[in-house]
Amino acid sequence: MVSSTSALPASASSATQIHYRYKQAGDVNVFYREAGDSTAPVLLMLHGFAGSSFMFRELFSQLADRYHLIAPDLPAFGFTGVPEKGSYAYTFDQLAETIDRFTEELNLDAYALMVHDYGAPVGWRLAAAHPERVTAIISQNGNAYEEGLGEAWAPIQRYWREPTPENRKALQEFPTPASIKWQYLEGVTDPSLVSPDGYTLEGIQVSQPGNAEIQLDLLLDYAANVDKYPAFQRYFREYQPPLLAVWGKNDPFFLAEGAKAWKRDLPKAEIKFYDTGHFALETHATEIGMDIRDFLDRHVRTSD
Repeated sequence: MVSSTSALPASASSATQIHYRYKQAGDVNVFYREAGDSTAPVLLMLHGFAGSSFMFRELFSQLADRYHLIAPDLPAFGFTGVPEKGSYAYTFDQLAETIDRFTEELNLDAYALMVHDYGAPVGWRLAAAHPERVTAIISQNGNAYEEGLGEAWAPIQRYWREPTPENRKALQEFPTPASIKWQYLEGVTDPSLVSPDGYTLEGIQVSQPGNAEIQLDLLLDYAANVDKYPAFQRYFREYQPPLLAVWGKNDPFFLAEGAKAWKRDLPKAEIKFYDTGHFALETHATEIGMDIRDFLDRHVRTSD
């Protein structure tokens, strides 16, 4: 009897085969998922909170036949190592430095960026530091404009203004399994489309000893990203990278106005909205995958 996998053409099965690997980047052992032909154009995929490279799982099957997909877990997320707080600064500058080192260890001298949530300010730092490397940008609810900050940020912004123990304590429910589940389901019109795998796995991760405190440190440092928004916007204006925004329009954290704002700096930006929440890939991966494939085929892989 011939198995179903052996009946597949070798090229088809190998092109979409996902590999699970680690790469040392400075003091951090970075876990990443990889698929696709190593000679194909690279798509570097950066997740956000509360996520990991697992969030891109359905895109791998849609894009790996034409693109070289690389999706690392950020430090303290997924399967990447969690350096002790005393030896590693949990700031977005440091996360970007680690991922920059990761790309250099993999010899990635050109790549399209796909970012979500926290992955956005990490990606914006990479793009601003190495504009010649970035061939295109895809943002799935990854913000770069103050107009995109929703009311859900109000208690976090209070902590930015007054980083007191009391204001930190007021956010202690943010990095919890219950809060993460809410973030996955809020704004979703049909919750039955959201697999429990994602929010359950991330709930387990945030429950690991010390992880909640790391997440609160990153929440505090997110203010530095807002301070850098003008610099990121200058990058967009100066270099005019092709940009596709694929946005869950019901996101309580990053509003649709944040996606629309790109038109000021990137008049040719393509902005698409979907009737879902912050984790749009959980409910609309097929549609978003098709839009990403079309975008990349037009702007990155144009020779065939």
